Amino acid sequence: MSAAGRASRGELEDALDELEGPAHAELLVSHNHLMPGLLGSHDELLRVIEAGFADTRISVQGNRIVAEGPEATRVIRLFDELVQVLQSGQGLDAAKVARTSDMVREDLSPSEVLNAQILRSAKGRTIRPRSAGQKRYTDAIADSVVTIGIGPAGTGKSYLAVALAVQALQSRQVKRIILTRPAVEAGERLGFLPGDLMAKVDPYLRPLYDALFDLLDPEGAQRLLDRGTIEVAPLAFMRGRTLNSSFIILDEAQNTTPEQMKMFLTRIGFGSKCVVTGDVTQIDVIGGRSGLVGLEDVLGGVENVAFVHLSRGDVVRHKIVADIIDAYEHAERRGSRSDGG
Repeated sequence: MSAAGRASRGELEDALDELEGPAHAELLVSHNHLMPGLLGSHDELLRVIEAGFADTRISVQGNRIVAEGPEATRVIRLFDELVQVLQSGQGLDAAKVARTSDMVREDLSPSEVLNAQILRSAKGRTIRPRSAGQKRYTDAIADSVVTIGIGPAGTGKSYLAVALAVQALQSRQVKRIILTRPAVEAGERLGFLPGDLMAKVDPYLRPLYDALFDLLDPEGAQRLLDRGTIEVAPLAFMRGRTLNSSFIILDEAQNTTPEQMKMFLTRIGFGSKCVVTGDVTQIDVIGGRSGLVGLEDVLGGVENVAFVHLSRGDVVRHKIVADIIDAYEHAERRGSRSDGG
């Protein structure tokens, strides 16, 4: 049977529900102590699930959860996945439950996504993907030589790339990390800032330093920077170099020109891995000619180059960030309709 002819598990569940009428499914949670974390304070997390599956009735009696309605099977699968997340030692909050619900609707396994481990930071925090899109992104980085991650603010593009770079350095897969960004004001206005060139561009590189110092203890990170094992530099510093045995990250790539993007991508040497991150809705490059726009048309068929598109559903900052992104997207669509007459 062709791919087009195969129904997903979710579609089959929906079809069976329609044939058989309101479905009934239940789950017995094996350990009572998991119930408070599963339902949340004052049943806050239960309310989140009920709001997401409004046509399905959910009842809880002790450690027995019963769902009745057209999405009963899916609701119980969601609770089962959340139990597995709790058993791994992670906590739940409203945002994580909402993302997990989205994954179940897409017929994914949230416990596999949320239990994946990238790195343990110097502060003892385990760095993990927190959405299906982030898992696709981290898998692509692991499997490809060049990964281009495109998506809005708050989707973890830069932070996860730096975490994977640190992991690769610690496991001796690479000998150094190179972090770079374009300085979009590297023209006349930058000249008025005090100090040498690195002092002038330092504000543009600060987000990369922030990620480094969050993942590594400050003294250790500074030692690696002093030795050149980790290099943080403006994109202009990449010209004419061949970067071997390195994990190279180009951040804010929407602010490169097509010429700069070609220059950067042709710096990759043997034993290196490269991650390019950017948000095509935040282009500040002079003239608006972005090296990230149209890149997939050029490199989409090249072996070992992966493109991953992250979306509003992958935003892991405060919920208001996702809502702001949504509001801007709606406004842009309205503007496009009015421009089109």
